Amino acid sequence: MDRSELSALMEQFSASPIQRMELEEKDFRLVLDKCAPAAAVAVPAAPAPVPAAAPAPAAPAVQESAPAAAEGTLIKAPLVGTFYAAASPEAEPFAPVGAVVKKGQTVCILEAMKMMSEVPSPADGVITEVLVSDGELVGFDQPLFRLKEQ
Repeated sequence: MDRSELSALMEQFSASPIQRMELEEKDFRLVLDKCAPAAAVAVPAAPAPVPAAAPAPAAPAVQESAPAAAEGTLIKAPLVGTFYAAASPEAEPFAPVGAVVKKGQTVCILEAMKMMSEVPSPADGVITEVLVSDGELVGFDQPLFRLKEQ
């Protein structure tokens, strides 16, 4: 990896919501972590709950949707990269909502450092929700799909 690629990667990481990223190639290992800024942001967030008393009714709404959202298995990103729902822009998506998938079947592709990685389904089931958009940058362990196992 040359300096320009490294610089571009660091800029994209800084601008993204991703908190931690690890990259390993042959004799090269890179770890980027935003732990310090997250702690600094948490301190100013403490005064925010005072005006947050008004949005308190929103909290129960989130709790009500949480059990519904918890139904099914989440298929998560095994790495940081760009999410592609299909093999090419003209192709049909691998796993649109309602698709029946088998264990090991490709549900999407993640591109990282010009390398394409297929993401397999962890079980047989039906895709009930696609949680990211085509072309979106996703973080490690970020939910991509919700799968109702069969």
